[in-house]
Amino acid sequence: MSEFTLRIDGMHCGSCVRRVSQALASVNDLKVQEVRLGAARVEAGDVSATAAAVDALAKAGYKAQLEQ
Repeated sequence: MSEFTLRIDGMHCGSCVRRVSQALASVNDLKVQEVRLGAARVEAGDVSATAAAVDALAKAGYKAQLEQ
């Protein structure tokens, strides 16, 4: 598994953290390590999980991108 950080725009409160956590938990082959305001650290067994995580967050109303 590889670990990566997603930068997430639009998070403002604890409810946002909870919604982001739930959205990421719905992605197969993804393990959530930490979610905080503005970012999430996750582990993925497959590179395609990165795109799936960004898509899940977009459906939840958040813009995300892989932090380099």
